[in-house]
Amino acid sequence: MDDSITIEIVSPDLLRDGAPAHEIVVTLPTFRRPEHLLKTLDSLAAQKTARRFAVIVMENDAAGREGLGAAGPLFSAGTIEGLVLVAHERGNCAAYNAGWQTALARFPAMQHLLVIDDDEWAGADWIDRLVATAEREDADFVGAPQCPVFEAGATESVRRHPVFTAPYTRTGPVPILYSSGNVLIRRRVLEAMGPPFLDTAFNFIGGGDSDFYARCRRRGFRFAWCQEAPVCETTPARRTEFSWLQARSLRNGAISALIERRADASPSGRLKILAKSLGLLALSPWRFLKLAARTRSPMIGLYPIHVAIGRLMAEFGKVNEQYRRPEQN
Repeated sequence: MDDSITIEIVSPDLLRDGAPAHEIVVTLPTFRRPEHLLKTLDSLAAQKTARRFAVIVMENDAAGREGLGAAGPLFSAGTIEGLVLVAHERGNCAAYNAGWQTALARFPAMQHLLVIDDDEWAGADWIDRLVATAEREDADFVGAPQCPVFEAGATESVRRHPVFTAPYTRTGPVPILYSSGNVLIRRRVLEAMGPPFLDTAFNFIGGGDSDFYARCRRRGFRFAWCQEAPVCETTPARRTEFSWLQARSLRNGAISALIERRADASPSGRLKILAKSLGLLALSPWRFLKLAARTRSPMIGLYPIHVAIGRLMAEFGKVNEQYRRPEQN
């Protein structure tokens, strides 16, 4: 195992079984949310499924270890099957990589890897619905909605803002996914792509998942959506403020430009991406007027302007690291 990963706690069933037979492994990264982590784990313990599954919690605060302290007793007692590890390198991509690498190494029977975040909780049929969709559609990835649960006072414009809107609304094949907060990945994908799966250059800006999906699509892997397997996501008041929405929109634009640049880093490719960014910026005032009129929200209307500006900022190396300061995210 990589030196950047330390396995701290293993549930008794895994200690007894040298080759665990779990076909499903749920990976759960955590960073300084011990109380909500327990809520997420409760939702996993309540799954109504005949499929045997294990959980890997990836503690990404090697110094504080609040998540390890909260989750550890559940795994030590065997209440939840699986293990808790510490991913010593900070950043969400590093945490995902640690969990996915461990899942491949420790669970030889695993066929489906699922991901849920420590600010989310799942319904009792979450596992079965994701796996059933993967099998029915013969999909390598299955995404599903992340439904924000806002604190009191959130306006309708905030609730309908594009940063909170799912990319699809119907179950079935889709061209690509964008988020790793609620997703199923087949083992064959991880074996083919190999570690590190997510590029840690995206550790603090986000978008490592989108970059991974783009690379997988170029390799021919298939994507699907399961509308019936949502998770609920706690959305603090900070994320309803205009400054946060603006920063997230700028970041979304920057990430799109960065991923396109990685797909074609040639001089002609860079020129095409710059031309696209300038074109989107030129069109953004008209798109603002159209979207603001349709939604009756100038704040929502600003989204295409912010995305276009974010793309252009990325061309000059200016990308907002929204995850660098977790207390502001």
